Amino acid sequence: MTIIPLTRCQFLMPFAELHSEIGGPTASLLAKFQLPTSLEEKADHYVPLLPVIRFATAAQEKQGLSEIAFRVAQRLAFDHLSEAMRVRIRHSPTLLVALQQACKWSPIEDTNLHLWLEPCGQSVKICSRLVGTEGISHLEMSHWLQNIFVMHIVRQFAGATWTPRVLAFEANYAPSIEVQSHWPNTRFMSGQKASWIEVPLQFLSLPNPVDVVPSNLPETERQPFSNNIVSILKLTLPSYLDEGGPTIIQAAEMVALSVRSLQRKLSLAGLTYSDLLERVRFNSAMKLLSNPQSKIIDVAFASGYADPAHFTRAFRRISGCTPREFRERRRNGASELA
Repeated sequence: MTIIPLTRCQFLMPFAELHSEIGGPTASLLAKFQLPTSLEEKADHYVPLLPVIRFATAAQEKQGLSEIAFRVAQRLAFDHLSEAMRVRIRHSPTLLVALQQACKWSPIEDTNLHLWLEPCGQSVKICSRLVGTEGISHLEMSHWLQNIFVMHIVRQFAGATWTPRVLAFEANYAPSIEVQSHWPNTRFMSGQKASWIEVPLQFLSLPNPVDVVPSNLPETERQPFSNNIVSILKLTLPSYLDEGGPTIIQAAEMVALSVRSLQRKLSLAGLTYSDLLERVRFNSAMKLLSNPQSKIIDVAFASGYADPAHFTRAFRRISGCTPREFRERRRNGASELA
């Protein structure tokens, strides 16, 4: 079975922003790699990871920009992590608990991301690996972000200026002199069995500097990520809805299948591609309608409907009520559609 790693659009956005700032034709380059050309308000949506890496590599080469992943990593902060991850870190009494939570919930950031702790003498390695990406070139693009994402978690406990003694990459990547000068007290390693940063063992007992209160987020909230085609498409299609949604040809390319193979796999799940796309549009619309500030016409366009009337008909066909009636029921406390 082909593994299709997905990443949050949050990690694509800074690459696109940097490319735009130096005058690159960002929309056309995103479209070339079948990525959404509009990224506004899509931080928590998912896109296939490998096209993101190809976009970043092409942006670097076409604009003559060195170390684009390092430059992007410098723009990232703790708040770029998903809300679910941030909440669990902020509710952790010690760094050890925070890292255990990060290991458990890391697939929220990249669906195939595996994070673990590995003791090493008087230190501990916080290791990360993207399952199913072995042998792919330019993975340092992702490895930089994996390591920075962990580093920001440690900094919540060790202070904003903390840097690791060792920064290791799974990729065969040699940082430039510029990068090394930015991290003068850090040793870089490449070609490792995983990407990792090194943290002193005694750091694990560091207390959370903010008052910790019990989290009310259920442990079952984590989305069960799966590599079956239906699950992958349910996660990726919302990123493209405001552009009309991918055609079945484009969707097949995203999941590395022929159109016929995609149709066959969907048929085994009792679906056609149009059925799946309509269900994704409906689910997107329900989430957007839960915000009372969202205008129904905006929800219609954001969910991929050509006009509000089409949206209303499609929504009623699935739910039995109009979008306005659905919102009114939510406002009155009804949790289930009639």
